[in-house]
Formats: sequence, structure tokens, C-alpha cells
Amino acid sequence: MLNHLYQDLTAKGRPDTGRGGMTTEQVPRAFVLKQQRNLSYEELAFHLEDSHAFRSFARLNMGQYPCASVLQENIKAISETAFQEIHNILIHYAASRKIEKGRSIKVDATVVETNIHEPLDSTLLVDGVHLVTRLLNQGHRLRPCPSYTFSDHTGVIIKRLKVILNSRKEESRVSA
Repeated sequence: MLNHLYQDLTAKGRPDTGRGGMTTEQVPRAFVLKQQRNLSYEELAFHLEDSHAFRSFARLNMGQYPCASVLQENIKAISETAFQEIHNILIHYAASRKIEKGRSIKVDATVVETNIHEPLDSTLLVDGVHLVTRLLNQGHRLRPCPSYTFSDHTGVIIKRLKVILNSRKEESRVSA
């Protein structure tokens, strides 16, 4: 039933050597705990060692305490096709029990910190020109083709941005 998951988890190692690792059932259960509680791998390892509820959900045996690196290695080994298989099994189970029909999906829109440029007026202008130019180009791919014409000024606007950002004096920056 979960052939892709088993293949993903056994692809790297040799089954005849080393210590017994996590089973094919334990890895996705640990992943569910990690995602549901928004835990790091270190926090997940701590809770799997400390919490009876976590251990019983993950179906860990007595004396089985996976460390953060083992959890990360196993969870990262799961491919997209294996996740799709798991998803299909869960939807089929929920539909057969009339828990969920599976017609809608919730999307997580969590804000994540990222490196972005400082929103200066000049850079916002360049971003706006890029956006308008992209939309106008997409419009020309429509059928029937629209009758408008436009000039692509992205090269000119980037040169102007460089002049503004590299000018040392306020006068030359304002004039640019």
C-alpha cells in the first residue's frame, strides 16, 4: 500500500548492517507530530523522548529514542509521490468513514522571514515597471491579440535606478 514510502526509506542504507531504525509507519507519524506542533527536529526528538502521548502516537518501542539527525534524515527521505500516496489513503479513509469529503483544502499562509530589499521609492518604481511590462507581454499572448503597443523600458529604468542608488550628492540623486 505504501510502496513509495518504503522505497524512499530503504533506498540509502543496507538492511543487513547497522542498528534497527524507524519503521515505515513511525516516520510519517513523526512527521505529522512535527508539522502539527510546528516543531524543530531537536524539539521533536525531545518530545518523543519525554512525552508518553507523542511516543504512543508515533508507535515508538521502549528504548527507541530517535535523535534529531535521524528524524531529519528519515523525514527528508520521503518523496513527493510517497506524500501523495499517504494523502490519498487518508482522504479515502476519511471519505469512507464520512469524516471528510475531501472537496476543499486549507492552505497555510504563515509569514516567513526572508531577505528582501529595502522598499525605496526608486526600487518600488522599478518593481512596478517590471510588473506592468510583464502583464503587457502576457496580454500580447492572448487570442485574439489585443491591438495596443508599448515600449519595454526596463533597461532604461534599471540604469536610472543605478544612477539614483550610486549618486553621492543629494542634488544628483534628486535630478535623476
